[in-house]
Amino acid sequence: MLREGIEDQAEVSPARSVEEPSPATATPPGPRSADADGAGRDWTPALPVLFTFPVAAAAALALHLLVSDGEPPDATHTYTMFLGGFVAFGVVAASLVPFWPGMRRWLQRMGPILAAALLLLGALELVTSGLHWLPMPYFPSPAGVLQNFVNDAELIFDSTWHSLILLLSGYALGVILGLVTGISIGWSARCRYWGMPVLKVIGPIPATAWIPLAMILSPSAMWSAVGLIAVAVWFPVSMLTASGVANTRASLLDVARTLGAGRGYLIFRVAIPAAMPNIFIGLFMGLGASFLTLVVAETVGVKSGLGWYVSWAQGWAEYGKVYAALVVMAAFFSTIMSLLFLLRDRVLVWQKGMIRW
Repeated sequence: MLREGIEDQAEVSPARSVEEPSPATATPPGPRSADADGAGRDWTPALPVLFTFPVAAAAALALHLLVSDGEPPDATHTYTMFLGGFVAFGVVAASLVPFWPGMRRWLQRMGPILAAALLLLGALELVTSGLHWLPMPYFPSPAGVLQNFVNDAELIFDSTWHSLILLLSGYALGVILGLVTGISIGWSARCRYWGMPVLKVIGPIPATAWIPLAMILSPSAMWSAVGLIAVAVWFPVSMLTASGVANTRASLLDVARTLGAGRGYLIFRVAIPAAMPNIFIGLFMGLGASFLTLVVAETVGVKSGLGWYVSWAQGWAEYGKVYAALVVMAAFFSTIMSLLFLLRDRVLVWQKGMIRW
């Protein structure tokens, strides 16, 4: 009942007359500009659906077979099977287009991207294995990177699992501390007086600058890394949460007070929901900072994780393994970011069609 009263009161506005535009002043319909037509919509390249992806995969495979004479046999075999799988998938997907409208839509959206990625791999193989323009061992061919991933798959997956545990632990701790700090500073003038100077002084310091102090304060490298990630997440979440809570519309708070809402209702049912867009921006910024801090923290003292694996492979000049770990990092971090986007879309479903970011 209280929520319905708040919404009804917030939507009340003085009655005003709305004049319909006369035919003489109405804007005649005409062709819209390209920018107006594309505003708020996704764009897909106008490329042949049936040929883009399969042809690119076949071209990458043919180029590999042409320049793979100087590569190790096991790497050549693995990469040939890899590209052959893309060729087979592209042919099967193209053959299903006339019978499956969903496959046509998927190829229209993802086909050009996958084709561009395969052509990029072909160009890299040409300048590394074919023309030898890039020095070895710093720039191995895509076939060599894939073979290193296959050889070290168990160790890479174990490192990914440890990185996931470390990242989630530090991120969760940083989000909790950031929300508590931000809500307190944004709501209470007394907390803002004492907390905002601390936030402005300590927050901008990069989390990686605290590594020497963290190693002294915590005997465990694991807990030191968790603390560093939490510090990296804490500042953006705190700052943007405080901004969102402090900028809650006064009309919403006044209506809630008029209807008898207490402090708890004002904070948790009015101010925090109104600040959710800002809070999610802070969560995204904190997630990006946590990725950077995770990789740096794992190179100092931690004996597992993707950052440790990259540092270990670089120490042995195994740059194929370094690039394999970078590919896994890209997929790993992109997946976590996509999951946060899905959470944002579910929580802020009322923003759909209004804000795109």
